[in-house]
Amino acid sequence: MARALKTPFGIRFKLVFLSSFLLVIPWLGYQYILEMEDYLRRGQEQVVLGTARALATALNERPELFDEGTFSPTLRRSDNLYVYPIYYPLSLDDESLVDWRDYQRYELPYGRANTIATQLNPQSEFSRYYHNDESLNFRLLVGEHNRYLYAYMKVVDNQLVYRSPDSLSIHRSDFLQISLVSPENELHRYVISPRGPEFIYAYEIGNDLRDIGALTHEERISGQWYETEDGYVVELRLPLTMLGQRLGFAIYDVDDPETRNVTAVVATSDVNQRSEVGNLLRPTPEIDKIVEGMGHTNSRIQVVDRGSRVLLSVGDIQSATGLTLAAEETERGRNRYWAWMEDNVLHPLYYQILTKPSNDFIDDLYVGSTLEGAHLSAALDGESMTQFRTIDPSQTRILEAAYPIFADGEVMGAVVVDQNMNGLRTFRNQALETLFNTILGVMLLVAFGLFFFASRISARIRALRNQAENIIDDHGRLKNTIVASRNSDEIGDLSRSFYNMVERLGQYTNYLENMSSRLSHELRTPVTVVRSSLENLGMTVHDRESAVYIQRAEDGINRLNLILTNMSEATRLEQMLQTSEKERIDLAKVVAGCVEGYRLAYPDAVIEDDLQGPVIVSGVPEYIAQLMDKLIANAVEFTYYRKPITVFCRAIKGRAVLRVTNYGPYLPEEMKGRLFDSMISVRPQEKQREPHLGMGLHIARLITEFHQGHIRAENIQEFEGVAITLIIPLLQE
Repeated sequence: MARALKTPFGIRFKLVFLSSFLLVIPWLGYQYILEMEDYLRRGQEQVVLGTARALATALNERPELFDEGTFSPTLRRSDNLYVYPIYYPLSLDDESLVDWRDYQRYELPYGRANTIATQLNPQSEFSRYYHNDESLNFRLLVGEHNRYLYAYMKVVDNQLVYRSPDSLSIHRSDFLQISLVSPENELHRYVISPRGPEFIYAYEIGNDLRDIGALTHEERISGQWYETEDGYVVELRLPLTMLGQRLGFAIYDVDDPETRNVTAVVATSDVNQRSEVGNLLRPTPEIDKIVEGMGHTNSRIQVVDRGSRVLLSVGDIQSATGLTLAAEETERGRNRYWAWMEDNVLHPLYYQILTKPSNDFIDDLYVGSTLEGAHLSAALDGESMTQFRTIDPSQTRILEAAYPIFADGEVMGAVVVDQNMNGLRTFRNQALETLFNTILGVMLLVAFGLFFFASRISARIRALRNQAENIIDDHGRLKNTIVASRNSDEIGDLSRSFYNMVERLGQYTNYLENMSSRLSHELRTPVTVVRSSLENLGMTVHDRESAVYIQRAEDGINRLNLILTNMSEATRLEQMLQTSEKERIDLAKVVAGCVEGYRLAYPDAVIEDDLQGPVIVSGVPEYIAQLMDKLIANAVEFTYYRKPITVFCRAIKGRAVLRVTNYGPYLPEEMKGRLFDSMISVRPQEKQREPHLGMGLHIARLITEFHQGHIRAENIQEFEGVAITLIIPLLQE
């Protein structure tokens, strides 16, 4: 029986596929956590803005905290110098500036935009401007401790030219100029022009830098000059008693050691005019006290003035996560197998879609002592504002809030509060990891359960299918039955339905198979009675007309008797085959003897043989002869006139092959598989010269199966004809 095409989408696949829709659950959970993250982010935004508002409120209406001194109309705010309070003594003999580490974020850069003109000879109108030289720049920080002013400058200079050992001039080498206005409102200028890396020797100069006679050593200014890879560092100290309200620094650069001409001057302000020297601003210590109380908010807090200069900064943006999470479990408490699974399998998979926060980032926006950004601009315009900013490449997000500080209706500055979002992102990641782990476990359990359930259902269906396929043999006869299942589900009910159907079909098939023998048995007695009655009637009636009718009746009885004989022949043969014993025979010799007889029995037929022995099999010669009778009779009946019938017999590859070939019409394709069944015939009506019930080839199949062989009929492609092939295993010696 042909099996239906197997579909790749079985029950197991369909159940697993349908269960994949459960993946919408983790997606919904993921969306829910993202929504919660958004709510938390909004809440954190309000907390940060509230912190900025609270601190700004504490600083409102206190203009003395932002005392910026007296400004010249031509003075830029960038010319001013902020003095930051330092709370411990500084050492002036360390070129790494490690003592300044807590204050270096207030460094202020000076470069090309801060170049100035200088008049080396005040008696002439010659002035030199150096706007195109970018080889000179420096970073400056000024601090105050114990009534001393401390400062350092990190200078970038591509060519160092020191003062010659025997030179008294101080303007023909790289040098630093310090300009300050004393408490008496007088301008004093000092020059530091070393002969190499050494302690600082400062000289006060007169109106002309080239006037050697006007140089006076100033011992109150001390410090150290260091060389670095890209320039030099100047670290110095001077008492606050020397200072009034103005201070400025200028770096003079000489690149050619032969001509020793100054090529560039970069300064904090104009250091040669008293009114243009930058203001010296000291943030009041009260701001520290006010901000100190806000230092436990896990944020970075900065106070800036109207010039965007940082007056005070508390906290570190790298650690200002805002949201602090405690570890859910220690390494000791984690199962090592589960820990290995998470670290090596799950987390690498999760973080293909998640971003892992990192505190290893640098906020370049706030490296110097000035701030910038839309939030700060809005605050200095009188409007509070919050914003998010992403730092590449760490993908760290920064939450920034700025709130204005008012005094007398004017904006005096702003409070800026910053937090990184790593804490919130870590919380989100932990929640998603827990969600994914739970969903993954549930999905695996559900998928395994569904797969097991589908496998069990599929196995039961396959078992029922196999039983159904084994019920009927290749010839359409019932040979087995179906075992009824005791399960109460639909498959069990289907199995019981199949069982009942097969039982009824088996009973009906058995009835049909035995019908010929029953009919033969039941009809023989009336046929005998009719035959004897006709014989007696023939002996008493002598007229011609009656004799004709009697002869017709006898012909009908003979025909009916032949039908009964054919119907009972297969049944008798099956009974005989059950009790027959096989013997060693040469199939070729048996077939050769049969062929000789057929040539005599069918003188009009052309019967050829292609026999080659010995072909030793285990069988019964009489049954082989009976099989050949059926095959030859069938071939003679269908062959074309004077076309040969060929009988072939050989031993091929351990099997005996017997084939009868004749020229004749092709077999119908739909009848090839049923040709050897009982009561099947493909003869046209005009060829049925005598009663034929299609039992001949059925008897041939029974004899073949008795010899453990199989028989088939096929059309011949080379010419129009049919070949019936019998294959029997050879007898093993």
